[in-house]
Amino acid sequence: MTGNPGGGEIVRELNSSCGIHRLMEQTLAHQSFETIVYEQRNASALIMLNRPEVLNALNQKAIRELKAAFECARDDARIGGVILTGAGERAFIAGADIGELAAATPVEAVHAARAGQALLDLVENLGKPVIAAVNGLALGGGCETALACTIRLATPNARFGQPEIKLGLIPGFGGTQRLPRVVGKSVALQLILTGEMIPAEDALRIGLVSEIVEPSKLIDRAQEMLAKINANAPLSVRHAIAAVNCGLDGSLSEGLALEAALFGVCASTDDKTEGTKAFLEKRPPKFTGR
Repeated sequence: MTGNPGGGEIVRELNSSCGIHRLMEQTLAHQSFETIVYEQRNASALIMLNRPEVLNALNQKAIRELKAAFECARDDARIGGVILTGAGERAFIAGADIGELAAATPVEAVHAARAGQALLDLVENLGKPVIAAVNGLALGGGCETALACTIRLATPNARFGQPEIKLGLIPGFGGTQRLPRVVGKSVALQLILTGEMIPAEDALRIGLVSEIVEPSKLIDRAQEMLAKINANAPLSVRHAIAAVNCGLDGSLSEGLALEAALFGVCASTDDKTEGTKAFLEKRPPKFTGR
């Protein structure tokens, strides 16, 4: 079992929706996985891919466990957002497990791609912010995983790339679709067709990441950002993410119609009443997520 719960009374319960046991403490929760570490830290969840011996490469077990962890974070009302990172100092996620990929038949490769895509669709549309804390190599499936996150932070030693072309492949976890949406078609094709890696500074310049943070402050900065987001109305956060994600998949007019509809949904909530009342009364709002 990953993690090492500290002192205090611990309650064991079976989380039937996730099919795993949860160890609950007041501010920290650990869950049982083989390839990842899952921790609850106050109102956020920390998910860490824990395969440093292979630079946190994604195999099928890791994909399944990441999916289970994100489903738990999605369904846990105590969790307002997720921080995703990699174990060690060398890699966030260095890509797919090449040994597993080399042995895959074409049919198995399709199934593997669809499993990875399903995981990253879940991450992108979790309904809660997911911050990628990129602490090293983010290549192939690692870059694609970061792309699916709501916000991306990187350390100065982070490197990004889609090197699948050098293996006789193309990105299979959404890279050909999300990367152009983030950095533009020309830059995305340059990265995909050359397979080259770019440093954190270039990733910041092209909009692939939003900040560069020193390694010792990376998780703290992600938690600080989540705390600012979680101070806002939860339903508004969810609908804002949906408006951006869904709007990018359609025309401008379709996106504007969706925005107006979700604006109306927000206007029907108790949180809108509380937020506007608090503003007029010049006091901090007390949002309830209703």
